[in-house]
Amino acid sequence: MTRPNTYWLFVVLILMLAGLQYRLWVGDGSLAQVKDLQGQIADQKGENERLLERNRILEAEVLELKKGMETVEERARHELGMVKEGETLYQIAE
Repeated sequence: MTRPNTYWLFVVLILMLAGLQYRLWVGDGSLAQVKDLQGQIADQKGENERLLERNRILEAEVLELKKGMETVEERARHELGMVKEGETLYQIAE
């Protein structure tokens, strides 16, 4: 009489184990999902570092522009092709 009860208990335990394994490997919060999220976190950290460095550069540029006109003049010359009053610009074409 104990044999059939043991058999059903064994079947129930195997089904529970299969259900838990399914959640571990495929279900919500599975190992694959955790690995994917860790990859996304690493990518986002890299992007954040890149943006922080860009912000530092821009902040330094703003401070430099605020403290003196040399930087403004240099940018006007190089980026806009401007010259001071009384200066003559010579361009040499190859």
